[in-house]
Amino acid sequence: MPSQATCRTVSPDIGTAIAAQKSLIAKIEKQLWAGGLNAALLASYQAAFRELEALIAAQGEDGRHKFVIVIAVADRPQHLKSCLDSLLELCRTFGYGGRDDGCYRKVAVLIADDSVDAANISGNRELAQRFSELGLATTCFGPDEQLALLGALDAAGQANLSRVLGALPAGGLSVASFGHKGQAVMRNIAALKLATMAQDERVLFYAVDSDQEFKVKVGTPQGDQDVCAVNFLYRLDEIFAATDALVLTGKVVGDPPVSPAVMTGNFLEDVVGFLRQAAAGADAAGACRHHDADARREGEAAYHDMADLFGFQAAGAAYRYRCTLHGAHSEADCFDHFSARLNGFFYGEHPTRVSYYVHDVIMATVQPARTVYVGNYVIRPAALKYFIPFAALRLRMSGPTLGRLVKSEIGGRFVSANLPMLHKRTVTGTGQSEFRPGIEAAARTIELCGEFERQFYGDVMLFSMEQLAAAGFPHQPPAGDAIAATLDRVRDDMLDKYNAKQRDIIAKLAQLESILHEPSHWWNRSDRHAAAVGNFRNFAANVAHNFGAASACYCRINAAANWAPWRAKLIDAATRYPQDRRAWEATLAAARRAAAAPPQHAS
Repeated sequence: MPSQATCRTVSPDIGTAIAAQKSLIAKIEKQLWAGGLNAALLASYQAAFRELEALIAAQGEDGRHKFVIVIAVADRPQHLKSCLDSLLELCRTFGYGGRDDGCYRKVAVLIADDSVDAANISGNRELAQRFSELGLATTCFGPDEQLALLGALDAAGQANLSRVLGALPAGGLSVASFGHKGQAVMRNIAALKLATMAQDERVLFYAVDSDQEFKVKVGTPQGDQDVCAVNFLYRLDEIFAATDALVLTGKVVGDPPVSPAVMTGNFLEDVVGFLRQAAAGADAAGACRHHDADARREGEAAYHDMADLFGFQAAGAAYRYRCTLHGAHSEADCFDHFSARLNGFFYGEHPTRVSYYVHDVIMATVQPARTVYVGNYVIRPAALKYFIPFAALRLRMSGPTLGRLVKSEIGGRFVSANLPMLHKRTVTGTGQSEFRPGIEAAARTIELCGEFERQFYGDVMLFSMEQLAAAGFPHQPPAGDAIAATLDRVRDDMLDKYNAKQRDIIAKLAQLESILHEPSHWWNRSDRHAAAVGNFRNFAANVAHNFGAASACYCRINAAANWAPWRAKLIDAATRYPQDRRAWEATLAAARRAAAAPPQHAS
């Protein structure tokens, strides 16, 4: 790939010192990750980067990229604060770009707020002010600003972009009921905002989710650690300076980025395995046996029930739970603790298939990509043209769908790199998400049908777009009813796969019920473990409710009466996608012209 780097003139002494410092960083980095994280070297590694930044500042002009970090949030104040805290820690730890008048020169934040709670909207503005005072220039792009931006479009522009930016509130422009538009619509509105800002090619837009942090999760003999050990901004500048990449995506470590709708079979396998291990000759009062070194295994998409759909090999056996308790504790203590974590699965946790960071030299990991992780991707300003497709339908899998379309157009200029962010689905202490669309909880019953349905039709649209893009879509219009025929064929195939997975879940659920209720097992011989057994029973009941034989979720996706309106919406969205692209690009061009125009002064 040709380089986009600019020529930088430095004095020989400073240039030599910078080169020597980079060489030192590479040596420390190699030692830091040799055989796993060497925590004793982490402080030295971070300090070496700060020394490099001081040398870069001494050379004069710093031509590296600036970053505008866009954080999409909807009623997640604790998550948002943790995300901003981690970004500030990243800036302080590695010092990318240095500071000027107390503010980090090359880092700015845009909070794209899709909240509905007035207290959260106000609180997000206060967070923006607080972090700005701490040196992290932060702007809150709230409902008022969003409506003003959309209100600047004429009626035709608003109508033409309704599938991209969503419909305006009923009754006209009003803040009331303008939240919870969905992550895709919110990101597209934020992209339009970015287009109105003064830009140059040395700016990178970095989209992240509020439930992520600028850290990585590593497994150590002492347990899992979340550490600030990757200099994200420095490495991204390095990649974009050395290549002509237009879009770059990272991934996540920690909690999986997918829905419980496509993880339940694997997790049931692991829960049954846990109970079997706990029952096999165990002494409840004996030392916990769930800290084995082999309890953690990495695997691409190991959490996904249908990993084979994405080209990954499906896991062949249960993953063993790795106990997170510290200090002396018994098998029974682990049993009780694990049972209390089960509920978090329905909010997106996967206690047995956590993803961990595996280090490699960053440039060696840059490779062509096909999936955008919408919570961790970076673009040059020219790539604002790639809005998240079919946003108004609020489908899951919007990132992979976007990725297939981007890949079909720019090929190798769409890349991935080993820069995963730490993902935390739930809030510490509650085991629940602050806000998660499509999930409803009442008493001890958790209803996943909304998310399940969006997942299924998101899969249908994803794999339909993959097939259509391979045939030249959207630049080559499909012949005749090719879109409808593709959607019908993919829907039938996906329905077969989902129904097969339901049968698998029902069989595994029966295994769980059998082993859990076996009277001879130690947890059933004493009332001491009644609460933990109750947690397992409640988990099983929620699995049965959402995925069992009488599941309303499966009734929805199997019903012809439900497929008919979805089919019409999917066909309409796919058919109109080329039109949406033209309208979007025209709107972006107008926004850029307005941003570039000199200010008008009153005479």
